Amino acid sequence: MRHPESIIGNSAALAQALEHVSRLAPINRPVLVLGARGTGKELIAERLHFLSPRWDSPLLKVNCAAMAESLLESELFGHEPGAFTGATRGHRGRFERADGGTLFLDELGTMSPRLQEKLLRLVEYGEFERLGGQDTLRVDVRVVAATNADLRQLAERGEFRHDLLDRLSFDVIHLPALRHRREDIPLLAEHFAMQMCPELGWEFFPGFGDDAMATLIDYPWPGNIRELKNAVERSLHRWGAADAPVAEVVVDPFVSPFEPAGDAPPPAEPEAPRDDGTAADFTARLTGFEKRLLEEALAENGHNQRRTAEALGLSYDQLRGLIRKHRLGGRRRRSRS
Repeated sequence: MRHPESIIGNSAALAQALEHVSRLAPINRPVLVLGARGTGKELIAERLHFLSPRWDSPLLKVNCAAMAESLLESELFGHEPGAFTGATRGHRGRFERADGGTLFLDELGTMSPRLQEKLLRLVEYGEFERLGGQDTLRVDVRVVAATNADLRQLAERGEFRHDLLDRLSFDVIHLPALRHRREDIPLLAEHFAMQMCPELGWEFFPGFGDDAMATLIDYPWPGNIRELKNAVERSLHRWGAADAPVAEVVVDPFVSPFEPAGDAPPPAEPEAPRDDGTAADFTARLTGFEKRLLEEALAENGHNQRRTAEALGLSYDQLRGLIRKHRLGGRRRRSRS
């Protein structure tokens, strides 16, 4: 029997979500898992299953966005011979095969209204018919559904059934984005790095340098854990040496190393003084000048933050504060020659 993957992190936000999962696991009701892409919704579904009384029964998974409507209907509910062209044999769908266990429906918001109606009947009564069949079948399946869409907005627009949403949301687990659990980033990054080492032929992981770790922590990670994993693995591959800490994180592989000064924008022309002379105008211009000066200094020093701090006569902590203030933490450092 397969056991669930570990969920890594010690942050308060993650602990709150996992405590919610532990309380819900033994309750035989549908659960809705909400979170941005890459936040680990599938891992939460596994945890709900393996902590429940259904742990020794099947756990099956379906990505509703990966299949056309007709194929998804057959995959979920099964079909009888002759139900459609090419259906020469009967097929047991995921609900039948998950009887007694759990079915995880990912990207639920993409399901068509017709399939939503069939799903509602199954969740409500445990009954369904195979595609092309007449016999009513009964199953005992716990549904765990996940999405990064706003189902309430979809329901208001008539694109998702209100009654199905009510039935699925016995309770809702909200997963924190990685930007809400930054203290977990070093643990996650080191975990992914150590997993990558054998593939690179490294006997051990040399760690991340201070600048590299600062980039990892400060970057907003819109793709969350999945994006972090890709960036860590890419950075180790690019670094290519196990005898020194990884000094550079390659967040965006589409940035060309041949563009001058990395991806820093060209300095903006100073604005002409405004006639009103207000304090707000002065503050805005001063802030803009400070940001441009910081961008230029970072570009001139290849986005190496320690060298930039020395060039500006600042402490490293002072520079880090300015980078956070102007949200420049995700900028890519110039590639090593």
